[in-house]
Amino acid sequence: MNIVFNADEIFAMAVQIERNGQAFYQKAADIQSDETARAYFMNLVDMEHDHVATFQTMRETFADSGESMDLYDEGGQYLAAVADGHHVEGSPSVTATLTGNETLEEILRMAIGLEKDAVLFYIGLKDVVPEGLGREKVDFIIAEEKQHLVTLSEELRKLKAAD
Repeated sequence: MNIVFNADEIFAMAVQIERNGQAFYQKAADIQSDETARAYFMNLVDMEHDHVATFQTMRETFADSGESMDLYDEGGQYLAAVADGHHVEGSPSVTATLTGNETLEEILRMAIGLEKDAVLFYIGLKDVVPEGLGREKVDFIIAEEKQHLVTLSEELRKLKAAD
């Protein structure tokens, strides 16, 4: 069964992904006893907040432009498939599983997996956003999400080296 989304729905998904990311990192911060780890996750909360604002602005700008996206092509189908997976950054189901008993390593591994899925979603989003209507902003967010992957991986490496 093919699921078709309009442009507004795609941007709404991007906003929700980032809000979910905020919630995940906030909960991860809240369950940390180590202040350095807590501050690390709070920095990610702030970044996700900025991404929410960016996508909300893009959503409004796109709606006002009268432009359309071709969501019936391969890019649109890809977005539908990724969105249907529901395992992107900060997935509510993953956030709900955080109990406070997880190790920092377990949380970092979860975050890495979710960030990878978010990058895949945004790469698909970029393919359907017209030039001049925010494609470069999607590129910027992709770069930031990739940087999140790098820093999360570095934190994991440091943690494993300390063991």
